[in-house]
Amino acid sequence: MSEPLLRALTRMRSHLLDPEALVRAVASGRQKGTSPTWRRAEFRYVDLKAGRHLQITTYDATQAHTHNYAVAPLGEPSPARDAVDALLDEPFANWHVETTTHSHQLRVTKANLAVVHTQERAEQVEIERGHDRDKERLLPSDDPLFKALGLADGEGRIKPSRQDKVRQVDEFLRLLDSAISAAIGKGRLRRPTAEEPLRIVDLGCGNAYLTFAAYRFLSEVRGLPVRLTGVDVKEQSREHNAAVAAELGIDADHGVDFVVGSIAGVSLDQAPEVVLALHACDTATDEALARAIEWRAPLVLAAPCCHHDVAAQLRRSPTPAPYAMLTRHGILRERLADTLTDGLRASLMRIQGYKVDVVQFVESQHTPRNTMLRATLAGSPVAGGGIRKEYDELVEQWGITPRLAVLIGQQPSP
Repeated sequence: MSEPLLRALTRMRSHLLDPEALVRAVASGRQKGTSPTWRRAEFRYVDLKAGRHLQITTYDATQAHTHNYAVAPLGEPSPARDAVDALLDEPFANWHVETTTHSHQLRVTKANLAVVHTQERAEQVEIERGHDRDKERLLPSDDPLFKALGLADGEGRIKPSRQDKVRQVDEFLRLLDSAISAAIGKGRLRRPTAEEPLRIVDLGCGNAYLTFAAYRFLSEVRGLPVRLTGVDVKEQSREHNAAVAAELGIDADHGVDFVVGSIAGVSLDQAPEVVLALHACDTATDEALARAIEWRAPLVLAAPCCHHDVAAQLRRSPTPAPYAMLTRHGILRERLADTLTDGLRASLMRIQGYKVDVVQFVESQHTPRNTMLRATLAGSPVAGGGIRKEYDELVEQWGITPRLAVLIGQQPSP
């Protein structure tokens, strides 16, 4: 049921301004034909030496900006209230507001109406208002996950040598959280239920750091029913991941299982709705994207690793004029291959009916593998048009054949 947007936002405002009940809130996306000042805003209350403040982190195209706003009694000037009102005026398309007792999801329709879904929590949650950076993570640093994965010591403290990995986990969860919220909000991903949990597959999961993190966050923090399958070609990975799952007290009966198989050959009982491919090496990423297309998965998150295939083709093919200076030097040729590979992957996904964003996964100082393709199924494959024309011209000019194109039978137009 839709309702006037102002009325729904006023209701969300009351939750945002309740420091005793708000756990966290996220605003994201943009209403049709608009451009919000920020691409995302996050809200939570923190206790500082100066008293309780509303902490708001806003994200532009390149970085995050965090500010703390003082909370004042009703009737007195309140920086927190002013900051909330300013962001409620922004044309965000989605609001996800979590309180100690409920989870609220607001989506703005094309008609500028609001559709709100409210779900009661099975049990009341406690609010963490600490200002320490570790406590701002989507999964707290003392979560048993980090100890089970060897990222924390016996007392639950993150090991100094594993800080970058934990940061990578957190940034991935933020992208996953935003992508799933937006896809559900826009009706491109169904809302999961206990009877029909959200089906997620991680292709080439390896030791499953991000697989386990996704399950813990979505099921424990977001409260979403999830069925997650990790796929890897190595039996050793399956055994390792099964042992971690046992330590965490989760198994197939709890919604997590691991299978041995290739990305191209794995058979699942039901097609997944969310496909993850996180640092699958070289053309393994193409295999994962091809399976996602085959399944018509509503949401795909792929973080590529290595780009040897196109790089090798560039070495064998003559460089089109006037780009010889870009391939004359090895390091520049490799970087160009990275860009071409992911750009062509994004184009091929768009041709297959997906809306695609290529975003920064995590800052480069934490890992050089910091690009993610985020694809949401938006329609049917396109037979021609500008997207197909641009793709055909690019591969013809450079004399390359992307592996993904081969796997999905996507040949250049005659």
